[in-house]
This record gives sequence, structure tokens and C-alpha cells, in this order.
Amino acid sequence: MEEQNRPSVDIENTNDRADEERNKLPIPPLLEDKNPEEGKAEFDLNVQYGKKEFIEGKEAETLGYNGDYLGPIIRVNKGDDVKINVNNTLDEQTTVHWHGLEVPGEMDGGPHQVVEPDTTWEPYFTIDQPAATLWYHPHLLHKTGEQVYKGLAGLFYIEDEKSKALDLPKEHGVNDIPLVVQDKRFTQDGQIPYDLGMRDVMDGFKGDTILVNGAISPELDVKSEVVRLRLLNGSNARSYDFNFSDNRAFHQIASDGGFLKNSIEMQEVSLAPAERAEILVDFREYSAGDQVVLRDGDYEVMRINIVEEAQQSSGIPEELVDIVPYDRDDVVITREFVMSGMGPMVAINGKQMDMDRIDETLNLNELEEWVVTNESSGMGMMMGDTPHPFHVHGVQFQVIERNGGEPPLNEQGWKDTVMVESGEEVRLLAKFNKKGLFMYHCHILEHEDSGMMGQFLVE
Repeated sequence: MEEQNRPSVDIENTNDRADEERNKLPIPPLLEDKNPEEGKAEFDLNVQYGKKEFIEGKEAETLGYNGDYLGPIIRVNKGDDVKINVNNTLDEQTTVHWHGLEVPGEMDGGPHQVVEPDTTWEPYFTIDQPAATLWYHPHLLHKTGEQVYKGLAGLFYIEDEKSKALDLPKEHGVNDIPLVVQDKRFTQDGQIPYDLGMRDVMDGFKGDTILVNGAISPELDVKSEVVRLRLLNGSNARSYDFNFSDNRAFHQIASDGGFLKNSIEMQEVSLAPAERAEILVDFREYSAGDQVVLRDGDYEVMRINIVEEAQQSSGIPEELVDIVPYDRDDVVITREFVMSGMGPMVAINGKQMDMDRIDETLNLNELEEWVVTNESSGMGMMMGDTPHPFHVHGVQFQVIERNGGEPPLNEQGWKDTVMVESGEEVRLLAKFNKKGLFMYHCHILEHEDSGMMGQFLVE
């Protein structure tokens, strides 16, 4: 990641703060399922205003789901019939998009499914995709960036028979840890106003302070065991290069849409906005009192303390799940998506979002090849080139080529978002199994809000 993507300050010198001032990592709770019936699930999700002290003694105006900031984790099983009661208590419109879920268009929560103030939206759908770490967030036309930045985001877990059978850490908040990583720009009085300057419109809004689960430079206490970290890049525009301070290796076991075929040993994993990665970190050779830092490049994100010896631990499974690759010979149609422009002039295929225009019409259950290219560039040396993470609603796809070559191993699982750097070409195969109207767009939220989005109809 280029230097311009790094936080411009050393996170309030958190590296120098006394240990007693450091704060424990908040763990988002699992949302209670109100339906006791097997195979069914029902959840209440309240969109609300909040106040939160990110900095001690300074209260910020925020948004949250069922709380002041961020939201609880919705956990369901493959095969479940799910109903969610989304109560909008704000005095403005919102939507809730189930990012990565394969659901019919009218349940997707895109810009067409507006939830008016003081009303309830009741989407319902059946889970018929593999175990995965997904998420949910607003998708209101021209307002997504602000509402996500103010705190509207939460994780969505799917479990299935394979995820339950694998020898993996499964104790929520103990050795199975959700990490929603975001960046903020604080004022002197601790507020997080969403005020866009020219550069923010051009490159997307980037803060100078990194948060995990809403906490600045938190600490996580673990045992000397294998720990599972579920990483979500929940930032508006920033990409991250996650690594550990002792350059230790870890194993990536899942990407956006679920488990990889095999666990992949890595020392760094890069996540563009909206991308997810599940990693296993082996602390079995560490002793109580040892400490390691999760970093973005050289910047501290979270400190991990080994606080006690574990009696037993999961291992690192080599084989995870079977992923049947799509056969390119079965492709029915190839479509091209060219991302271009800058600032308010960003576009896909030369067009900006129009709610009244269908950009592409697709047939249900047909295999398609999408060629996604990035012709955007910034203002010479001053701005650098403009990356665009490309997200498709209603589907998990397979990346088959990056710049004419094989994609990296950790991009060879199921994906719903893929980073396309300036000048790059990415080819992906997708089969759309749900009917309705869906979006494709850049997941730098300021670009999306500026119109870098199109819509497609599956029928």
C-alpha cells in the first residue's frame, strides 16, 4: 500500500501511552434470535442515534444498531428461514444492505429498499450459501459514506455443517474474535464530523486514527492457543496491510464468501474496503506475559496479550472445504466494466448511477464472465493513482485472472469484493441464483455516493 494510504499521525502516540491507559477490545455481542423454532430465526435491529466516548471525557455524536456505535453480530445457519425487523428510529431515511448475502433483490437492502423514519422494514430470506463472515451496512443513495462513517455497520455470520465440523476456534470473544477495522478523523473535542474536502471526494474519506470495534489502540487478552481473527475492513476508503510486529506467519482460512480450499500461510494480508479475511494465529509457543502487535504496515492497530497458558487448542487444518471451480467453457456472456474518472466525475462504463436506468439484464443461473478494469488515475504525482474495490450485490464470484495471470491463492475462494488498482484488469466468473434488481459499484463509499455505481436486473 502506498505511503499516502497510511495514517498521517502515529495514532495519538498510542505506542507511548502507559499500559494502564490502554483499553480492552470491545467484543460485539451476538444478537438474540427471537424464534426458538429449529431452522427459523428472527432478529430485531434498531437503527438509532448514539453518543460514544472514543476519547475519554469527550463524547461524539454517533449512529448504531441496537447501541451507540456499530451493531451486534447476526449469526444464522445454512438452511435457516430468516426474518429481520429493521426499525428506523432516525429522523432520516436509511437502508440496510446484507453485504455478501445471496438474497432476492427486494430483500437486498440497496438504494431501492428505503426505510423511512419511524417505520419498520421486514426482509425475510432463506440462507442457502456456505459458512462465511459477511456484514451489513446502509446503502442509501448519496448517503452511504456518512451513515457508515457515523457507525452503522455490523457483522453477519453464517455457519454450516462443514464449519461446525472443522477443528477451528469457535468460542466467541475468547478465541474466535471479530475485528471491525475503521479509521476516523477526530476534532479537538472528540467529534467525528463527516466533512468532505476536495481530497476526500477524490480519494475517499481517510482518517488519521485507526479503530477496532470502535476502540482506539485496544488490547486483546488471549490464551496460548490458536486464535481465529475475523477481519473486516469497515473503512470508507482506506486499505490495510495487516501483519504482526514479530513478522510471525499466520494462516488465512477464509475470504469474503467463506472458507478457502486450503489454509494459506502468509505474513501479511491486504484488505480493501469491504473485504474480509479470517486468519488463524498460533500462539501455542508463547508464554503468559508475552505480547504481539497487530499492525497495518508499521502502524499499531491492536496489542495482543498472552495472559495464560491454554490446556488444549485447535490446530491449523490444512484442508478446509471443496470449492468447485466454474468451467470457463460454460460462460454464456462476457461483460466489461470500466471504472474511470475522478472526484465527482467517477463512472462505470462512462455512466453514473441512475435509479431509473437498468444497466445490464442477466438471466438466472447462467454463468457470466465479467472483465473489470480501472482506467482511473489521480492528478499526477500529487494524488497518485486511484484504486477501486469492485463489489457486486447478490452473488459470490470466483476471480480467475488478475492482469492476465493466476490470482493469488487467497483470492481463489468465494469473493464479493475485489480490489482493482489503477491500470489493472480482473476477470471473474459469476452465476446469479436470485432474481431481482442489484447493484455493482466501487466500495470506496465517497465514489459510490458520487455515482460510481450501476444496476443490473436478474430475471
